[in-house]
Amino acid sequence: MSGSANYFDTVTDALQQMEDLGYERGGYDFANHGPMGAEALAVLGFKSEIPQWIKRYRRAFSHEDPPEPRWKIDPREETSWRPVLGAFDRAGDWEQMFRALLNEQPWQDVLVQWWPRLLPGLYTRLTHGLIRTAHAVRGVAAATEPNPVQLGELARGLAYWAARHHPLPGTARLIGAHTVADGVARLPRLSERDPRVQAQPETRLAALGTLTEYRESLDVLAPGPSDRLLTEMTTTFAGVYVAHPEALPVPLVHGVTAPAAIRLVLPYLPEGLRAQSVAVMWQSHLAMLLAFTMSTAQESEVKQRALEVDAPAASELIDRALEHGDEHVIKFTEAALREHALHPDPRFPAAIMAAHDRIPRRD
Repeated sequence: MSGSANYFDTVTDALQQMEDLGYERGGYDFANHGPMGAEALAVLGFKSEIPQWIKRYRRAFSHEDPPEPRWKIDPREETSWRPVLGAFDRAGDWEQMFRALLNEQPWQDVLVQWWPRLLPGLYTRLTHGLIRTAHAVRGVAAATEPNPVQLGELARGLAYWAARHHPLPGTARLIGAHTVADGVARLPRLSERDPRVQAQPETRLAALGTLTEYRESLDVLAPGPSDRLLTEMTTTFAGVYVAHPEALPVPLVHGVTAPAAIRLVLPYLPEGLRAQSVAVMWQSHLAMLLAFTMSTAQESEVKQRALEVDAPAASELIDRALEHGDEHVIKFTEAALREHALHPDPRFPAAIMAAHDRIPRRD
């Protein structure tokens, strides 16, 4: 598990095997999932299988080269760093800046300083800036003295988040009276009679600020302990995944993996940032629902349907994830089982099985 020497050494070796991969896959603008997938496999106990998985991953996708730094970003001067938030052509400069900070300061201090600056862009590239950062945090937190390889991966996670930073419109606040499940049920989706459903998800995302459904839902969640709200999010969105076989098979997995990633970072954040993180996560959930789901028709009975699923034991689900091979399936299986262990709910194994069936296998 993540606290063991085997885990730490395994992740370090895996990261070294992928140091030559850039931030995104060549020609697709999709995030590099290799480090996240390998770290999740290490948590699941697959030490000896990771090198072969990395070979399969590298065969499946070409990647951009790691970006070279060009101009220095001064972290002490807001006029230096703020204008280049979201400037992907400065990714190498962001990485250089974070590597320098992590060499000079404890990683926890760097995380707390930059988390609120990056948080408004949580939805960046379907939350992959956040998720890659959280996987890296789990890695460095497993060691008394993190090594340069794993500190470098944390620098890359933060740099990707900063370089692709793109805030959603509006501000979410925990000032309402509803649970996450109530908030999801109350959100009107874009029905088949609405001409907006003809647009691609990216178009609907671009129009979020104009959607009454979105604006009126930003403040509906009631305040509460961050741990409990994250549990409401992961259980509810495991059910959302099960309820939408018609949706694209990958995007909605992030409704679970993103709040589960926040939970990994939560112990290192002050209380105020914890609540703020949950609020921005809810904002991202609204974006996912409006971009990738068209109705609520199948959602109300999903927990009962999940109870009827004959799900195998966790150990078999883990073995199936490795055999399946897709990085989303591996990360989703690890995150959902981790959440299931904290708060057992039949929607988690049902969602894992659905992801295994819907997402194409990796040859």
